[in-house]
Amino acid sequence: MATTNEAFRCMLCGHEYQEALEKGVDKERSCPKCRSNSIRHLKKKAVSDQQSAISSQQSAVSKKRAE
Repeated sequence: MATTNEAFRCMLCGHEYQEALEKGVDKERSCPKCRSNSIRHLKKKAVSDQQSAISSQQSAVSKKRAE
């Protein structure tokens, strides 16, 4: 089966990490930092939106410096 690296966040300590995710296989996960099982899968859209926001902020800073 196909595996992809997906992002996860621990709701207890806030640690974000990536882990290989295999389609069709449900696995109980725990935080590698605090061992909590309160883990949430981060959606790819949220990550790409965050990267877009960062790049637009960098563009605005670059424009101000050029003026």
